[in-house]
Amino acid sequence: MTTTLSPNSGCPAFEAARVAQATQVTLEGAAWLASSSAYPQSTLSLWRQRPSAPAVLPCGTAFDIVNVPVVFGRRLLDLLWGEGPGSGPVAVHRGRMLLFAAPGTAQRLPALLDWEEWATSVPAPLCHGRGDAVTVPALLPPPGPSRWLVAPDTRSPWLPGPEALLWACVRAARATSSASAADLRVSIFPSADRDANVYDVSRRR
Repeated sequence: MTTTLSPNSGCPAFEAARVAQATQVTLEGAAWLASSSAYPQSTLSLWRQRPSAPAVLPCGTAFDIVNVPVVFGRRLLDLLWGEGPGSGPVAVHRGRMLLFAAPGTAQRLPALLDWEEWATSVPAPLCHGRGDAVTVPALLPPPGPSRWLVAPDTRSPWLPGPEALLWACVRAARATSSASAADLRVSIFPSADRDANVYDVSRRR
């Protein structure tokens, strides 16, 4: 049975349902994540038995991952969703933000950032591609620091490539270098519980 919600932005129940949907991995999203593994059916079987356990997934086939500090990552997401094309799946794990990107991004993005004279005051992103594996939150993560901000919800999600992430990284770096640390904390992280509330997944490509 499917429940249809009217997109009334002033309705708290609708907003709560929208946020919950955005941060929960669907069956199709789980199948896409598992497709990165050499044994996708075994991975799905393990998740059925332990849906609250984190997973270690290889990069480079279904996706690459751009790994940044959480505060800087929040600024990236604000730019991607507010002024850019949106993002693919995004997770937070152990104080880092994991942005899922198109395969090949891990190899290309560092070279583009060097060409743009990446600001030395901002930590360079860690890019995980072919040959790397990354721990991601569980399909149903327990309360805690590891969680999905934009959860996989389709077998073929749109993923940003190196050009989209270059644009966001350079703009975020320039904004960060000109902002005080106090202003950054206030504007980017007013509350640890608001991370998943600002990204309208209906805009995703």
